[in-house]
Amino acid sequence: MGEQVVLLGTRYSGFAMRARVALSEKGVDYEFKEENLGNKSPLLLQTNPIHKKIPVLIHNGNPVCESLIIVEYIDEVWKDKSPPLLPSDPYQRAHARLWADLVEKKVSASAMKVWTGKEGERQPAVEEFIDNLKLFERELGEKPYFGGESFGFVDVALIPFYSWFEAYEILGNFKIEEHCPTLLAWGKRCMEKESVAKSLPNPKEVYDFVLVLRKRFGFD
Repeated sequence: MGEQVVLLGTRYSGFAMRARVALSEKGVDYEFKEENLGNKSPLLLQTNPIHKKIPVLIHNGNPVCESLIIVEYIDEVWKDKSPPLLPSDPYQRAHARLWADLVEKKVSASAMKVWTGKEGERQPAVEEFIDNLKLFERELGEKPYFGGESFGFVDVALIPFYSWFEAYEILGNFKIEEHCPTLLAWGKRCMEKESVAKSLPNPKEVYDFVLVLRKRFGFD
């Protein structure tokens, strides 16, 4: 019997997308189980009893939680498949982890303020979000990917937001390309990779999903 790899997540979750991209990049066959976060499955509650959140990677019965930890786990376990996502040099590896953490603390936090904000009150959130994207615009510079020539850990951490860009732009009434053209070009470059293209949903579907969430939680 071969390896059993199961990923618990939702289609539009950027955190689950990270795991999907990493698994696809490594060429790992896995089963994706769509979770209903309004009625969480016993399997999710059993495998992530502390946070009760997605994603959860279940590898041969052993659960791994938190998206960036999952990506590192995938990189370590299937280290012989595809190029490594994290560099071998300790300093470069630490640098990649720092920027992946900044995706969590800067981009993710400010992006949520954009899509949950009320009409007419989003401008501060939009400005904060753009400022945070500019941090990554400068870090990327003229490199094709954040780690250099190869698609890697920081790219995996950030690329799911690309599928949400259209929703942010429509709700916030701004264009990312006007502020971060290099970052937008990076996103398009990443989408040319099969591992990314098949793991990210259509931006229009994401926007429709966001509208449903806004109505459900009373943000409109």
